Amino acid sequence: MAGSIEALRTGAWLTRARMRRVALAWLAAALIGAFYLVASSDGLNDRFGRPLGTDFANVYAAGTYVLAGEPAAPFDPARQFAREQAIFGPATQFYGWHYPPFFLGLAALLALLPYALALALWQGVTLLLYLWAMRGIVRTGPDDASRLWLLLALGFPAVFINLGHGHNGFLTTALLAAALLQLDRRPLLAGVLFGALAYKPQFALLIPLLLAASGRWRTFFAAAATVAVLALAVTAAFGPEVWRAFLDSMAFTRTVVLERGDTGWHKIQSVFSWVRMWGGGVALAYALQATVSVAVAAALVWLWRAPAAFPLQAAALLIGTVLATPYSLDYDLMLLAPAIAFLAADGIHRGFAPWRLTMLAALWIVPLLTRAVAQATLIPLAVPCMLLALAMILRVGYDQSSATRRNNTEK
Repeated sequence: MAGSIEALRTGAWLTRARMRRVALAWLAAALIGAFYLVASSDGLNDRFGRPLGTDFANVYAAGTYVLAGEPAAPFDPARQFAREQAIFGPATQFYGWHYPPFFLGLAALLALLPYALALALWQGVTLLLYLWAMRGIVRTGPDDASRLWLLLALGFPAVFINLGHGHNGFLTTALLAAALLQLDRRPLLAGVLFGALAYKPQFALLIPLLLAASGRWRTFFAAAATVAVLALAVTAAFGPEVWRAFLDSMAFTRTVVLERGDTGWHKIQSVFSWVRMWGGGVALAYALQATVSVAVAAALVWLWRAPAAFPLQAAALLIGTVLATPYSLDYDLMLLAPAIAFLAADGIHRGFAPWRLTMLAALWIVPLLTRAVAQATLIPLAVPCMLLALAMILRVGYDQSSATRRNNTEK
C-alpha cells in the first residue's frame, strides 16, 4: 500500500509505455465507435435517429436561416426547432442556438455545403487548428523530439466527445492556446485571438482581468478592438435586430438550459450544476458559483502578477476558464488539453513536484468518466479534479515565486 502511494506521489507509475498503451487503446476504441456510428447512418441521422454530430445541427439550421435572409430566427427557440425538424426529420430533438450573433456568419458559410460535408469540414479544420496549437506548446519544452504528444493529444477523451457532438471545443481551445503562446511574442495578435473568443463569451470572463492585472495593455486593447470590429461587422451584415433577438433569447438560455437543467446536470461541468444536481436551489447554486468564480479570479490575478513560470500561469487560466463559468459541458473540457501540455512542458524543464504527474493523468482521463459517473452516482468528478489541479498549480507557483524572491534578495 505504501509503495502504491509513493508511486502516485512521485508519478513513477506514469511511464511512457503505459501512456502510449492507454492512449492507443482509447484512440482505437473511439475510432471504431465513430466509424460504426457514421457507417450505420443514412448520411444525415445516425441509427438512433439523431443528427450526426448532434449539436452541429443547431449551427447548420441557424446557417440556413441566415442564407434565407432571416438571421434573427435562430434566437427564437420555436422557429429554430421547426427548422431542425424540417432538415433532420420530425423525430429530431431540440438543439438550441445559444451563441451571440458573432457565430452567424460562420454558420452561414457551413450551411452552403451539404450537411455531412459541412460537419466533416468543420470538425476536420478545427481539429487541425487544435493540434497546431498543441504542437506550439510542445515546442516550448525540451522534449520536442518525442511524438508521444501527438498520440496523447489525439487520444485525449474530450476530443471524441467534441467530435460526437460536432461542437466548437477544438476552435475554442485553439484560439485560447494560440493566444497564450503569442502573448509575449506578438501581443497584438494575441489580443485578436482573445477577441475572437467573443463567440463564446462565458470563456472570456477572466481574460481582460488578467491582462489588466499583468499590465499587458496592448493585448487588452487589441482584444477590445477585435470585439468592437466584430460587433460592427455583424451589425452591418445582419442589422441591429439580431442583437435584440440575442438579448431576448438569453432569458430562455438562463432559465431552461442553465437553471432548470434541461441539458442534464451530469453533462454540465460547473459548481452551479453540482449544487443543482445535489438538490440545491437556484439562489444557492449562483451564490456558490460566484464564490468559486471570485476565488479563482483572485488566485489567478495573484499568480499572473507573481514571478512564476508562464506555463503555470497559462495552465491556471485554462483550468480557471472552465471553473469560472456556470455553463460548461464535457466537450468544453477540451481546454484541459493545452493546460496539461503547458504543465508537462514546465515539469520536463523544471522537474515535477510531488503528485503532479498523477494530477496530469487525472486531468487527461476525467473527460471520459465525468458524465457517466455523475449520471450513475450523482458524484461529479471534473470540478473537484480541476479545483485540486488549480490548487496544486498555485502551490508550485508560490514555491517558484518564493525562490525567485530569495535569489533576488541574496544578490
